[in-house]
Amino acid sequence: MLSFVVRLRSRSHFSLKSRAGASGAPLVGAGARRRSQARQRVGILIAGFAVCFSVVGGRLVWYGFAEPLTTASIGNPAMVASRPDILDRNGELLATDLNMTSLYADPRRIVDPDEVVEKLSSVIPNLDWRETHQKLRSKTAFQWLKRQLTPRQQADILALGIPGIGFRPEKRRFYPGAETASHIVGHVNIDNQGLAGMERYLDQQGLADLRQLGMTSGAPLEPVRLSIDIRAQTIVRDVAAKAMESYQAEAAGAAIIDVETGEVLAMASVPDYNPNEPSRMLADGRIDKEYEKGWFNRMSNATFEMGSTFKSFTLAMGLDAGKIDLNTVVDASRPIRMGGFTIKDFKGKNRPLSIPEVFQYSSNIGTAAVADRVGIEGHQEFLTRLGLLSKMETEMPGVATPTQPRTWKKINSVTISFGHGVATTPLQTAVAAASLINGGKLLPPTFLPRAPEAAAELAKTVVKSSTSTDMRYLFSWNGTKGSGRAAQVEGFRVGGKTGTADKVINGRYASDVNFNAFVAAYPMDKPKYVVLSIIDAPKTGEHGGRTAASTAAPMVKQIIARTAPLLGVQPSFGSSAQPYLVADY
Repeated sequence: MLSFVVRLRSRSHFSLKSRAGASGAPLVGAGARRRSQARQRVGILIAGFAVCFSVVGGRLVWYGFAEPLTTASIGNPAMVASRPDILDRNGELLATDLNMTSLYADPRRIVDPDEVVEKLSSVIPNLDWRETHQKLRSKTAFQWLKRQLTPRQQADILALGIPGIGFRPEKRRFYPGAETASHIVGHVNIDNQGLAGMERYLDQQGLADLRQLGMTSGAPLEPVRLSIDIRAQTIVRDVAAKAMESYQAEAAGAAIIDVETGEVLAMASVPDYNPNEPSRMLADGRIDKEYEKGWFNRMSNATFEMGSTFKSFTLAMGLDAGKIDLNTVVDASRPIRMGGFTIKDFKGKNRPLSIPEVFQYSSNIGTAAVADRVGIEGHQEFLTRLGLLSKMETEMPGVATPTQPRTWKKINSVTISFGHGVATTPLQTAVAAASLINGGKLLPPTFLPRAPEAAAELAKTVVKSSTSTDMRYLFSWNGTKGSGRAAQVEGFRVGGKTGTADKVINGRYASDVNFNAFVAAYPMDKPKYVVLSIIDAPKTGEHGGRTAASTAAPMVKQIIARTAPLLGVQPSFGSSAQPYLVADY
């Protein structure tokens, strides 16, 4: 351009000089003319370079004052924050963080989206071409392309040398036990935020707020220790899973509670899920809803009519109110007709029964007679006192609220006395049962360690010590003479009560579908643990039976036989009924 301008000026100058010479004016010499042209060219070059340097200098100054663009910092910086490790009561690891990297892109720096998608698909399996292409063509400054890459994938993508993409460090939660304690520990989402179980509890205690404010970092946090024993937890989960399969049931579950502290040592509900993979995709790309049903924790997040296990509370109520004692005899010789309903016994004895016999033979008629002696208001007050009619207080999120009749009538009190008409969670049924045999102290269940001193401060007296002594006798009586025999483990003196309830289906009781439970305690001379098992809609059981004695009780037997030595319970052989009547609390 500069040369072109100089040539034009030279030609114009030469033309003027030629015309001047023709009119008689002196001509400028050739040397002077060349020097003039050279000066003009140099001047034009200097001006051009000055303009260029001014533009470059201006841009440099502008860049110096502009905010730096660092795509690696785009997004929520709290996403790389650590979560504390979760340990069991003995220090075994239940959950921890793993350092991962994720792939992102700055679409403004992507030259050829098609080429980028093609290259990435050679490294990342099942890459969604259409979605990735849309992200790369967007007008935003930041787009996630793939979360939580493997180290090999990161190395292979680096080797591709694609401009406009980068990596960002992240945390991924890892659960070594997989399904073993999934309903207790819970799980997190892809951003490491707690969604269920104790993971969600940690966020509710302020961890989520700190993350949102950016006040957490990638530094390791102090571990959180739970009350559960992973050894016992593994056994409980194994027994529940095998029972569900063997008895062809819809679901099963069990729990172990320390009656002196209220600590939950184990709790399992099957079906369950793997918290390392909380959701699964089907072959057609849809989410597997059947797999996600395993999120449902039937031990604390669901309510059921607990059947004859409630007879424990009815007899305890009569004993505590002084309406009956162990020598009381009630008439169970004929069915009770009330409000169009007939209350009868399953395999009834059709004769007067003592209170231990009412418990042993699980008499609906005898239990209804005890509830009638206490009265409707006393019955409702007693169950409320034991925490069976209100939402259970514990750290576990998502606890279900029990259901009861809006207005209690006599027929309601009668049916509730043997476990129909009130639905509560299995876990709080176990908690209430613990208060009957530990000296009468109701303790809120906890999934965190609790010292005996702390438990003593929280304990609430709900029944008399003498009532607790009588209930230990009844539990022991049924464990050796009644339906609890199927749960008896030699040397550990197991006592308890079965519960076989007709399941409510479409608003009606189904006589051929049961919800079975067994609540047990051991050793009965001085109970240390309560064990409760449930099994939902079994089609078969031991020796072909479908009742709790054939399904839920054998589950408790296996759990106690396998966990008692691990929990430090010393076996004792020989028989003596006298210790069962001694209150040592």
